[in-house]
Amino acid sequence: MLYMVEMIVNIPHTLAPEVADEIKRKEKDYAQQLQREGKWRHLWRVVGEYANVSIFDVASHDELHQLLSALPLFPYMQIKVTPLAQHPSAIAQA
Repeated sequence: MLYMVEMIVNIPHTLAPEVADEIKRKEKDYAQQLQREGKWRHLWRVVGEYANVSIFDVASHDELHQLLSALPLFPYMQIKVTPLAQHPSAIAQA
């Protein structure tokens, strides 16, 4: 199942910089692991924002929730999930 996931990150200014840096390092490692596994298919930065738009390919809503809630930055994120379906005019098939 494909999902478009929009993530906006809001790290509090009160969080110590070294703590924030460690969380970001763990986030990068985890995101790259999911990309290698084929679950996080696309990852794009939203220009001018600390945000991204991503495409996930997972078996269920529950799996997606588990992956997202395991993100190290999850406590600092606003997340919007949109399930995707094949468009009848698309040349490429999912």
